[in-house]
Amino acid sequence: MGEGPREAPGAVPGEFLGAAELGAELGQRATLVQFSTAFCQPCRATRRTLADVAALVDGVGHVEIDAEERLDLVRALGIVRTPTVLVLDRSGRIVRRAAGQPRKADVIAALGRAV
Repeated sequence: MGEGPREAPGAVPGEFLGAAELGAELGQRATLVQFSTAFCQPCRATRRTLADVAALVDGVGHVEIDAEERLDLVRALGIVRTPTVLVLDRSGRIVRRAAGQPRKADVIAALGRAV
């Protein structure tokens, strides 16, 4: 767990997700999508980090998805580990994907590709 986030296989940058798939509206400038499971300790810390960044950066939304409840989406995107974080641009295009607990600085840097 101390290994940090790494690029995850599956969803290729350029794929799109919208409000219908996420169950929530996209952020005005970008959206941080987090796939979590109930007993995932790093997921809790990731939730706090992403919520902090979303509050800090204007127009950025944060959506957390319970991977166990959305197996259809998990399979479609090839999510194999939680937490997995997708960074979407304003249109819902996946511009970055990483598995593992991210650092706040890395999330902010990843947002630079989306906004």
